Amino acid sequence: MKQQTGRGEIWLQTLTAGASRMPGLCPSVQVADGEVHGEAARFIAVVADKNNHFPRAAGGEAGLLEGWTLAKVVSETVAEDVNKSEKRIIVAVIDVPSQAYGRREEAFGIHQALAAAAGAYASARLAGHVVIGLIVGKAMSGAFLAHGYQANRLIAFNDGGVMIHAMGKEAAARITLRSVEALEKLAETIPPMAYDIHHYQTLGLLESLLDISKPDEPDAGDVTQVRQALAAAVAAARRDPGLQCRLQAENRSSSKRVRELMRAAW
Repeated sequence: MKQQTGRGEIWLQTLTAGASRMPGLCPSVQVADGEVHGEAARFIAVVADKNNHFPRAAGGEAGLLEGWTLAKVVSETVAEDVNKSEKRIIVAVIDVPSQAYGRREEAFGIHQALAAAAGAYASARLAGHVVIGLIVGKAMSGAFLAHGYQANRLIAFNDGGVMIHAMGKEAAARITLRSVEALEKLAETIPPMAYDIHHYQTLGLLESLLDISKPDEPDAGDVTQVRQALAAAVAAARRDPGLQCRLQAENRSSSKRVRELMRAAW
């Protein structure tokens, strides 16, 4: 049975014009070099691999191999550009359904693997690389934290296939002692509990939300729109390279106030 191509792989292939993939990596992490508005860029995606050595990561989840490989790729990119005046843009193409849950993953330190990936992305941003997260599908749990959340700017598709949250609905329902239906009703009034991209946008974490006509089979118009959004996000990140932009939304007023009080106390 042929494995279905996920959105992460589709958009990495599309945005790099079919460039060859970086060799020597695990099959579930694909890397290709391309450009954003004429500037050199490295595109990175976590994809499904039905033959993954760790079955819990076969569906595109971020597990041990994925975490360490992401850390390796991003860290090596930073090291290669350390003496360059123009550092490559890094684009994380995001469609990750979850971190990989399993006894082996826990025993072998998945927390360290995913932390290494998150740390590498953060180090790249602090070293002067513009990091953009392009959310084309799911951005769930520790997988999103490891692959993309540390970006200077986040872009997402305005599409029903896009979902962002700390955990799946069934798991969130169990841990909050609610039914899935009750959880969905609660999410209507508490944006951080919601899964859809519209509620997520109110939290101020997105640079832009794109209406893509064919997210699974992009046409020329879709590709042009994404390329323009990437270029705009890069420009915005250079004007304001920090992450304070994430606190400007109305729904983040309490977060902003807490930080102000902590700074005053310290």
